[in-house]
Amino acid sequence: MPALRRTLGLLAIPALALATVLPAAAAHAAPAPATSAPAASASVTVRPDAAAAGWLARQLVDGDHFESVFNGTAYPDQGLTVDAVLAFAASHGSDLAAAKATAWLAKPEIISGYLGDGTTEAYAGATAKLLLAAEVRGENPASFGGVDLPARLRSLRTAEGRFSDRSQWGDYSNAFGQSLALIALHRTPGDAPAVAVDYLANSQCADGGFPVAFGQTTCASDADATALAVQALAATGRTAKANAGLTWLTTHQNADGGFAAAGATASNANTTGLATQALLAGGHFGAGLKGWSRLVKLQQGCAADPAVRGAVAYDATGFTAGTGARATAQAVLGLAGTPLATLSAAGARPDAPTLLCPAPAVR
Repeated sequence: MPALRRTLGLLAIPALALATVLPAAAAHAAPAPATSAPAASASVTVRPDAAAAGWLARQLVDGDHFESVFNGTAYPDQGLTVDAVLAFAASHGSDLAAAKATAWLAKPEIISGYLGDGTTEAYAGATAKLLLAAEVRGENPASFGGVDLPARLRSLRTAEGRFSDRSQWGDYSNAFGQSLALIALHRTPGDAPAVAVDYLANSQCADGGFPVAFGQTTCASDADATALAVQALAATGRTAKANAGLTWLTTHQNADGGFAAAGATASNANTTGLATQALLAGGHFGAGLKGWSRLVKLQQGCAADPAVRGAVAYDATGFTAGTGARATAQAVLGLAGTPLATLSAAGARPDAPTLLCPAPAVR
């Protein structure tokens, strides 16, 4: 179970971006406070990212974390909780929920279960992801939950530049964790190690995309991995490599504007959220806005059950509770167009916006 939980915790890696502002065509009204009530004949509009993050905040178990259920047993899901914290910051709202989730992540039993004990067990991808969340929240990453996250992460770098797990369960490190490590360490005074940047850059496939797994006989480009890698490389000065990855993404965009996971053809919100954020960050606004529009179409609006309004469905088959939280968390960053390299929770509104809709007409 520890290995399974580690793998699942790293599947919901959020997209990261450098610097972008959505064009005016993508702008929506600022979110109304959750306590605001509309006139009977009017609808209250909130930005898609704010509505999605507000819904996500209301799904937190005990108001501070997410869980995943396996074989009827619920386990703490630190990875998804981190994704939610980043989504709240990107939407500039739901800050009370974000603060509670951050405090939960810093609990000794929670942080050790996610990162390992730091000696016999230490997980690179999880450490990078939590480091980024601590930075975004304005916490001291050198003493988050009693752990020096930058030092822990740097200790997991091999001589060749790969950030690798130290574990009896095997090494699950991959391009997701490598990319997150670069973007998180780039935000520290010591910056990202050049050898680690080289390692990711040299993993690029001949077609311009990036694989999830390193060292495979055949280099198979993956949309999720490429979306993360191009942002990490752009942040660390490898513009040519990043641009080649962006070009690969544009050539693998579906006709509906979305992106499919490896081995699939249908667009899904998770991959589309990652790719959209990368494209907008890289200045590919045409393709980026197509992805943004696809995410909006997957969002549950006023015609949906009030309990799911604002959430984002995983795919066009419709909203399901099992995939809704992860899909929404990753979609928010694509909807917000907020860069992780400079993402900050400072100034975020405390409330979790609700998508309010006009009351049914009385007949």
